[in-house]
Parts: sequence; structure tokens; C-alpha cells
Amino acid sequence: MLPTAADLHADAVRDAGGTVGDLGADTRGIVWLDARDPDGLEAALAEAPGVGWVQLPFAGVDAFAHLIQEHGDRVLFTSAKGAYAEPVAEHALALTLATLRVLQQRARATSWATEPEGVSLYGRNVVVIGAGGIALEYLRLVAPFEVSVTVVRRSDDPVPGAERTVTTDALDEVLPDADVVVVAAAMTSGTAKLFDARRFGLMKPSARLVNIARGGLVDTDALVAALREGTIAAAGLDVTDPEPLPDGHPLWDEPGAIITPHQADTPDMVAPLLAERVRTNARAFLGGSGDGFVGVVDPAAGY
Repeated sequence: MLPTAADLHADAVRDAGGTVGDLGADTRGIVWLDARDPDGLEAALAEAPGVGWVQLPFAGVDAFAHLIQEHGDRVLFTSAKGAYAEPVAEHALALTLATLRVLQQRARATSWATEPEGVSLYGRNVVVIGAGGIALEYLRLVAPFEVSVTVVRRSDDPVPGAERTVTTDALDEVLPDADVVVVAAAMTSGTAKLFDARRFGLMKPSARLVNIARGGLVDTDALVAALREGTIAAAGLDVTDPEPLPDGHPLWDEPGAIITPHQADTPDMVAPLLAERVRTNARAFLGGSGDGFVGVVDPAAGY
């Protein structure tokens, strides 16, 4: 029998020199694996007031933002940011190529198309929102296509693989030239509905949007309207708002959209990657110096 994800993470704690046990007054660290149960973590923190470190399962920690703010002064929260960069960036590239080659339409077709459609990624202008591990790995993957990449982030410090880096207040300036816009940013109060009707209006009609970050970064109604009206050409989405996307939602029927069910990183893909993150951070926690943690969450920034 293959080991479960819980087994892998328990082994990672033991490998680091820790002990796995039931939650209680002597618990000092928590590896929380259920991203859909922030209430459960809240209860666990109340039951184990001596906890000093919590490992969260995903890069996105918006569901736990209130707990991070409330307990961040005494608890170190680490996330999986960067741990799943390879599979998620791979999926982002797949969605990029799919939208450029109009596979969202080809997959639905029931007869042979006669009109030539689709464009090549080679030499295109790509705008990447965010500069975390997924963005950096995506830049590495698209490098052979000789694209011109602009990264949009909080800082304008240069990013390896990008032709230029601009701050978020310059987003409106770079959107009009983008052939592909890849959303790989954290979901915070400041980035909610980052892409709305106004921003879609800045993009050219041939542009493609790819979102592998959080659905709430995009105004779904505005996206449906932009696709329906031809404001942009296509969208490749692994995340939506709401999520799961309800049956019958107009986005399902939009010929410009290709949607995958938030599976850029499946459990089989990520379990060993998260286990390695747990091993590293458990070792750092047990070391007691505060050094060596990976994926530390900034309570002020929210990611």
C-alpha cells in the first residue's frame, strides 16, 4: 500500500527529529493539511495555546488570514509558497498554449473547422503578475519561446528571466501591449478583483488571460462580458470565483474560456513536495534559532 499524504508528512516531522502526537497542551507545532477548514485550525489553536509554529498546506493563505492576524504575534505561520512551483507553472504554460492555439474551441468542436485560427507563443509579449516561485518557474519554462516578459510586483527589483520589472501601480501601462497576461499573485484585500471591466478594457482584443492563482483576483462577471464582447480573445482558468464554478454558470458555455477544476497541483503531485517543506520547517523549528524556515507568511502583507 502506498503511503498517504498524512503518512508522508508525519514521516517528515520524524525525519526532522520531531514527535507526532495527538493535539494537546504539550503540542508545539501543527501541520495543517485541510485548506478548507480554517475553523478547525482556529479550534486547534485554542486547544493548544503553546503552539509556536503552523505549517499551512497551500501557497494561498487567504482563508486563514484572520488567524494569521490574530495569532501572528506568537505563532510563526509558514505556507507552501514556492513548493508547488513546478507543477503549477507547467499548468500555466499548458493554459497559455491552449488559449493561443484556441484549444478551448477545438475541444468542443463536433465538425472539421475550415477557418485557420491560433497564434504562436514565440516572440510574444507576456505580462506576469507576481514574482513568487510559480512566476519564476513559468519564466524559466517560457524562455525557449523567446518571449518578452514584463513582471508586475510590489518592488521594481529585477527578476531573473524578465526583460523588465514594474511596480503594481504601473499595471495599467503594461496591459495594452500584452499578448498573454498570467495571474500568479497572492490574494489579498488589495488584489481582490484586480482584473475588472476597466482593466479588461485596457487589453487588446487578441490578448489571453491565464489565472492559476486565486479566482477572486478576477471579476468573473467582467470576464464573461469581456469574452462575450470580444474585449479579450480567451481565458485559461484553473481557479474561479465562485469556486467550484456552479453548473450552468455562463462561463462554462463561453467559447473563449478553458476551465480546469483547480488541479494545477493534484494531491499526488504535491504530497511529496509539501512533505519536503514540512521536513525543512520542522527542522528549523526544532533548531530553535528561528533560522532556516521556508515560506514564512508575513502577517502584515497577508502572504
